[in-house]
Amino acid sequence: MTEEVRADTRTRLLDAAAEMIASAPGEEVSLRAVCAAAGVQMPTLYHFFGNKQGLTDAVVERGFDLYLAEKSAGESTGDPIQDIRDGWDAHVAFGLRNPGFYTLMYGKVRPGYSPSAQARPSELLRELTRKAHEQGRLCTTPEQAAAHVLVTNIGVTLRQIVLATEDRDLSIAVREGVIAAITGSASSSPSLQADVRRVLEHAVTQRDLLGGEETALLTKWLSRLLAVGSDG
Repeated sequence: MTEEVRADTRTRLLDAAAEMIASAPGEEVSLRAVCAAAGVQMPTLYHFFGNKQGLTDAVVERGFDLYLAEKSAGESTGDPIQDIRDGWDAHVAFGLRNPGFYTLMYGKVRPGYSPSAQARPSELLRELTRKAHEQGRLCTTPEQAAAHVLVTNIGVTLRQIVLATEDRDLSIAVREGVIAAITGSASSSPSLQADVRRVLEHAVTQRDLLGGEETALLTKWLSRLLAVGSDG
């Protein structure tokens, strides 16, 4: 088998798996169905990906490639805080357009395991929080600010995917609440408090969506937002 043929076979398998995952979010994908769609036998799939997890990891990698390609198409405003806002909105929009990819990228959790591809968008977010920190605009560390934004962004996106309903008002309210908190300007808006409680309640009742550590961080930060707002 030539390198060109090998690459084409691997791509056909990956395309078939990605299409099935994208068309049926949250459902198990049959390896036999993937092989049938790609026109190959099971040993060929195992040769390229090792097992089902290997294939899943490759599909996750493709999802992050797609996500980062969309993000790179956007232009920076020159203001890191505004870029965080824009990045939040782009993140939610990607998840709603690609629920199959997104639930694999962020919703399928194994304790102690994080896909290497997740590090790429996380680093882009940390670059923005580092810039904001250098400008003296954060009240926490760049690392903590990035973690708080990301885990809350994921929680809001997964909530909308699970409910199969876009909730733009909720997304904006929580986004602004998190930004206000990491910049030290949180307010006690009653509507914000209600929106944060909605996400918090969903996180607590759907712990399997994010996993133990991620759910704990999301819960801790949302609880802090509520406390800051009440003190304000």
